[in-house]
Amino acid sequence: MLDANIKTQLKAYLERVTQPIEIVASLDDGPKSQEMRELLRDVAEQSALITLTENGNDARKPSFSVGPKDGDGRVRFAGLPMGHEFTSLILALLQSAGYPPKVEADLIEQIRNLEGEFNFETYISLSCHNCPDVVQALNLMAILNPNIRHTMIDGALFQQEVDSRQIMAVPTVYLNGQEFGQGRMELAEILAKVDTGAAARDAKKLSAKDAFDVLVVGGGPAGAAAAIYAARKGIRTGVVAERFGGQVMDTMAIENFISVKYTEGPKLVASLEEHVKEYEVDVMNLQRAARLVPGSADGSTLAEVQLENGASLKAKTVIVATGARWREMNVPGEKEFRGKGVAYCPHCDGPLFKGKRVAVIGGGNSGVEAAIDLAGVVAHVTLIEFLEDLRADAVLQKKLYSLPNVTVIKNAQTTEVTGTDKVNGLLYKDRASGESKRLDLEGIFVQIGLLPNTDFLKGTLELTRFGEIIVDAKGQTSVPGVFAAGDCTTVPYKQIIIAMGEGAKASLSAFDHLIRSSAPA
Repeated sequence: MLDANIKTQLKAYLERVTQPIEIVASLDDGPKSQEMRELLRDVAEQSALITLTENGNDARKPSFSVGPKDGDGRVRFAGLPMGHEFTSLILALLQSAGYPPKVEADLIEQIRNLEGEFNFETYISLSCHNCPDVVQALNLMAILNPNIRHTMIDGALFQQEVDSRQIMAVPTVYLNGQEFGQGRMELAEILAKVDTGAAARDAKKLSAKDAFDVLVVGGGPAGAAAAIYAARKGIRTGVVAERFGGQVMDTMAIENFISVKYTEGPKLVASLEEHVKEYEVDVMNLQRAARLVPGSADGSTLAEVQLENGASLKAKTVIVATGARWREMNVPGEKEFRGKGVAYCPHCDGPLFKGKRVAVIGGGNSGVEAAIDLAGVVAHVTLIEFLEDLRADAVLQKKLYSLPNVTVIKNAQTTEVTGTDKVNGLLYKDRASGESKRLDLEGIFVQIGLLPNTDFLKGTLELTRFGEIIVDAKGQTSVPGVFAAGDCTTVPYKQIIIAMGEGAKASLSAFDHLIRSSAPA
C-alpha cells in the first residue's frame, strides 16, 4: 500500500512514539477493506509499539480507531486517510502516544475543561485541502478529553450517508447527530462554538491590550507582509484577522508566485504565518472587525478597531488588509441551498457530485478552470456566462471546448436556484431573446469574482461604488493614519504577489507617518 520512501519517512516519525498504541479495524470482504488492511499493516510494521487488531465491530466498514493500548479509541477514521488526510493519521498516532501538540497551552486547558458529551462526525473528501485542519483539530480534542469522540468519514466511500444527510459540501461537521458547521474551522473557532463563555473571556483579554504602533486588520498576504515590515522596524505590531491566510487558504495551485514554480495555498499560508511569528507580532486570529473609529488628525487621540465580540483595540496607525470574498449571484435560492448544492470551491466539493449534473456560473479563468476540473468527476458540466464571450485565457477555452461532457451557454443570466431539500435545477434568461429557460441539475458552482471585505468601513473611509478602499500611491486612505493594502483596495490586478508588495508599501508609509506625527504612546 505504502511505497518504500513513504515507509521510511513514516518510520522516522513513529520513532517519537514512546507509549503503546492500538489500532482496531472494522473490516468486511470488500476491496476498500482490503486496501485499509494493507495500509494499517504497513503502518503497524513501522513501530514495535503499535498493535493492529481486526476485531472491531463498528457499523461503518471499513473503519478503524486509534488510541492508547487497552484504552478507549476515541479517534476513528471511516475511510482510507490518504492524500491530504495522511498527516491526520500520523498526528493521531503521535498524539495518542502522548506526543505534545503544537497548540497554545491555554487552548489545551480549555479542551480538557469542557464538560458534557461530544460526539463529532466530519464528512470529508480526500481532495479537500481544508478538511485536514478540521479533522486534526477534532482528533486532538478527542485525544485530550475523554468526553469527546471524533470520526472522520470519507464522503465518497460512504455515499449513502452523504445522500441521506444531504451533504453537498466538505468539510461538514455533525455534533451529537446535529449539523454543527461547514467549511474550514480552526481549533479555537470550534472551541468558541462549544464553550459558550469563550467569547466574553476573549473580549476582555483583547480590550486589556496596550495600544499598538501599527495594527493590521487582516491576515492574508497583504496583512502578513505589512506586519513583517512593521515588526522589523522594532515597533509594537498587532494583526487582527478573521482567518489568517484569507482566501489564499482556499486556493490550490499557485504557479505565478515569482521564484516558486508551484505551491498550494495552505502551504503558502503556513510559511507566511511562520515568518510573521519570527517577529514579536501579536497575532489575534478568528476575530472579525465591526467598526473603525479613526483617531484625531493631529494624532492626539488613537484610532480604535472595534470587534464583533465586543472587544476594542487601539493603535497609532491602522493598516486595513481585509481582502475579498467570493461574489454571490444574489438570486432567489442561492442562500437557501448553500451547502445543499450551491458551492464555491470545486476542488473541495467536486468529489461529492461524482456522476451528477452540475453548472458552473462564470466564464473567467476561475470559472473555466472549475469546469475543466469538474468534467473529470461529474457526469456533465454546463458553464453559464453572462457576456456574449468567455473571458478566460485562450488556452483554457481550447481545453474546455475539447471536453465531451461540457456545454457552454453564453449571454445568459441566472435568475433563480431551485430545489426542495437540495438543489434540483436553475433558471436562466437568454439575454438575446429574453426567453426564460431551465436546467435540471444537482450542483451549482459559483465562480463570478470577488467582493472586498469592507462593509465595516462604510461611512468611515472613502470607498468606490464597488466597495474598494480608495488609496493613493503610498497606500494612504482618506483618513490620516489609516492605510490599506491588497484586494480590498483600488489597486488593480488582484494577485498574491501584488498584495504582498502593497502590504509592505502600506507598512512603510505607516512608519513614515509615525515618525512625522506626535501620536501619544
